[in-house]
Amino acid sequence: MRIFFIICLYLITYSINAQVKLLTLDDLDKRIAQGKDTTYVINFWATWCSPCVAELPDFETFHLANLKKPVKVLLVSLDFKSKLQKEVIPFVQNNNIKAEVFLLNEPDQQQYIERIDKKWSGAIPATLFVNKKVRRFYEKEFTEMELKNTLLNLK
Repeated sequence: MRIFFIICLYLITYSINAQVKLLTLDDLDKRIAQGKDTTYVINFWATWCSPCVAELPDFETFHLANLKKPVKVLLVSLDFKSKLQKEVIPFVQNNNIKAEVFLLNEPDQQQYIERIDKKWSGAIPATLFVNKKVRRFYEKEFTEMELKNTLLNLK
């Protein structure tokens, strides 16, 4: 019985951990390059950012509405790597987030800010819409309707 309990606990822990992965910008670039006709909606957020947390349900609803479309929502946490186990994973679990969640694994904040968008001040929430033809960056909060409209206007 103990072995069964330990295995179940391991599987639960693994499935939660698997939901939040570390991500470098090189990994993100590769993912986008392999996307063919996919549009990526990449939201940069943190657990300590109230406006970020407030807009996450809209991103989740948008994600669920686009499951059968070539649209992928990626939620990229800018929390410190040391917060992954004790804050980010529990946050994702407690908020029942189903979209893909990553924790940005980059050591130099200024470098990754400039690499994502040269005009980015570093403020969050921030969202990048990108596909093979278009790259648009927004340093603002989004509602579900604004996400839909922005996606429709990408051309």
